[in-house]
Amino acid sequence: MNTTIPNSMMRGLAMNIVKPESIAVFCLTPGGVRLARRLQTHLPLTCFTSDKLLEEGFLPFNGSFGDTLREAFKQYSALVVVGAIGLTVRVIAPLVNDKMTDPAVVVIDERGQHVVSLLSGHVGGANTLTRYLAGILGADPVITTATDVNEMAALDTLATQLDAEMQDFRHAVKVVNQMLVSNQKVGLWWDTPLLAERERCDTRGFVPVDCLDQLSLEQLPPLDALVCITLRDTLPLPADQLATLPVYKLVPRRVVAGIGCRRATSLQTLVELLQQQMAENHFDIMALRAIGSVTIKKDEPALHQLAKCWRVPFELFSVGELSRHEQRFPASDFVRQTVGVGSVSQPVAWLMSDGKLVGNTLRQQGVTITLGVSH
Repeated sequence: MNTTIPNSMMRGLAMNIVKPESIAVFCLTPGGVRLARRLQTHLPLTCFTSDKLLEEGFLPFNGSFGDTLREAFKQYSALVVVGAIGLTVRVIAPLVNDKMTDPAVVVIDERGQHVVSLLSGHVGGANTLTRYLAGILGADPVITTATDVNEMAALDTLATQLDAEMQDFRHAVKVVNQMLVSNQKVGLWWDTPLLAERERCDTRGFVPVDCLDQLSLEQLPPLDALVCITLRDTLPLPADQLATLPVYKLVPRRVVAGIGCRRATSLQTLVELLQQQMAENHFDIMALRAIGSVTIKKDEPALHQLAKCWRVPFELFSVGELSRHEQRFPASDFVRQTVGVGSVSQPVAWLMSDGKLVGNTLRQQGVTITLGVSH
């Protein structure tokens, strides 16, 4: 059985809650069960149906279809209903809250002729899932978001593909996507370290800007807005351009921080030192993807609070994992006696970034922080 989810679909679901493979399918008729069977050969699915239609590989509704769908709305990344759109809308209507966090909802008719992206098309990944399911079934994908209808990229889709953050994201998406579908000129500039990622992203409709100097030299048609994809805290733009051109900075989450600290270090200390280390290396704090430390720190409150503060994972590495890279870095006898390995922040950052460390290690107030960049 092929249960590999394509990378494009994983990126489409990546910004939503739960896991990319967390997809629930709801079947209301025998035809729906047969269709779900076809999908199960391509994807890892959790399939629900009624008691009278229950067969191996399916779970029974917990009460009714509506009860089960409402419960799944809070637990799964994506919901696929093989049935009527009207019924689906009536069930989920009270739960719909925010396109940034609502799950993807897709509806398929039981004959498998149409696959409809109903909710959370961009950030939730419903449009990507719709296209993929339609491809499996040989069905027509029905997608109504304006950028897709006009065969253009969308800022929120681009952010999803890059796993990127932006200040006032909701407002920026609304403004930039409206510009794109209105045939206004929205420039797109990629910072050099991120150029290799351009090929895997949908950038239709954006005006490529290879060099920001083109703006001041007027080598481009006049732009209505500019999107800059960068990890930097400050954009290399002339002051006059920043004053006259709406500029939106899209920051991929690529920076990792290996952290060692004394027991009972305060959250305030860690926040201030991490911000300092990011600033010294000219990284926007939004570029932070994860923090990490040694397993002995698994119960260190401030590290958990720091991860929660910046909404990033807290990754842990064993002494054995760190010891294999210890010879690369200066060792401390005190740290070895305390932790079991001579260095923490540097081998942690090394492992988290596949050896792509950046800048010098910060050592202050009993804290060490080493940064790396992962792609």
